[in-house]
Amino acid sequence: MYRHSRLRRARTPLTLLATAAALVATSVGPASASKGTTASKSAKPTVVLVHGAFADSSSWNGVINQLKEDGYPVLAAANPLRSVSGDAAAVKSLLAGIDGPVVLVGHSYGGAVISNAARGADNVKALVYADAFLPDKGESVNELASRFEGSVIGDVLRPVPITKPDGSKDFDFYIDQSKFHQAFGADVSAKTAGLMAVTQRPGTGTALNEPSGEPAWKTIPSWALVGSNDRIIPRELQVFMAERANAHIEEIRSSHAVSVSHPEAVTRIIEKAARTVG
Repeated sequence: MYRHSRLRRARTPLTLLATAAALVATSVGPASASKGTTASKSAKPTVVLVHGAFADSSSWNGVINQLKEDGYPVLAAANPLRSVSGDAAAVKSLLAGIDGPVVLVGHSYGGAVISNAARGADNVKALVYADAFLPDKGESVNELASRFEGSVIGDVLRPVPITKPDGSKDFDFYIDQSKFHQAFGADVSAKTAGLMAVTQRPGTGTALNEPSGEPAWKTIPSWALVGSNDRIIPRELQVFMAERANAHIEEIRSSHAVSVSHPEAVTRIIEKAARTVG
C-alpha cells in the first residue's frame, strides 16, 4: 500500500498559468475514425494512446512497436491540446469509430483528457495512466501541479501569446528548449531530448487551467504507472491521485518521459490492463 504525506502547497510559482486561467476556452473540432480502421474482430482490445502537452504521438513509438509485436491493434491519437473539453471530444469521436473493447491510455495532460473522454464511452473497458494527471471533477492540471512540492513546471515554461479563431486571446505554453532535457526527460539521451524539445506541441493556458468534468476513473478500472523521478508531476502527487482513483499502481524510476525511456514498462502495464478485458 502506498502512503502519501500531508498535502503541502508548492513553492514553485505558477504565475504564467494563473494569468491564462481567466481566458475562455473554445471548442475544438473532433477527430474522426471509421470503424474500418481497426481490427474489429481481433481477440485483443484496441489500445488507444493519448499524449500530453509538450509531446506528440511519436512519444509512443517504442510502446506502439511492442504492442503491435504482441498482436494488439493500436491507435495513437493526435491530441489537440486546446482545451480539456474539446480535446476529450476529439478523442471520444475517435473511440466511437472503433469496434470492440478499448484500453485507453494517457500520458501527462493526456490523463485529464482520457478521464473525460471515456465518460459515457461504453467500449472503454480500462484506463491506463502513465506519469499522468487523474483529476477529479472541478480540478485543473495547473491546480493539481501546485498541490505538492517538486514540480519544476512553473520555472521552465515559455508563453507565446496567440489569437484563437474566434478572436479571443490565449497563450501557447512551451517548455524552454534549453531546460527540456532535465525537466522533461532526464533519463533519455541528450540527442533524443533535443529532438523532443524541438518537436514538442504546446498546450494552451485554457487547457491547463480548465476544470475537469466527472472523471471516468470513478466507474472504469484503472492502472497507474508512477515515475518516481518525474520532475513535472512529482511522485507524491501521482500516488495521491492514483490511490484516490483506486488504481492498480506500479512504480518505476523514470523521468516524465516514461513512454520514451521505459517503453517496456509502459507496455507491460497496458497489457496487464488489457488482459482483464473480456
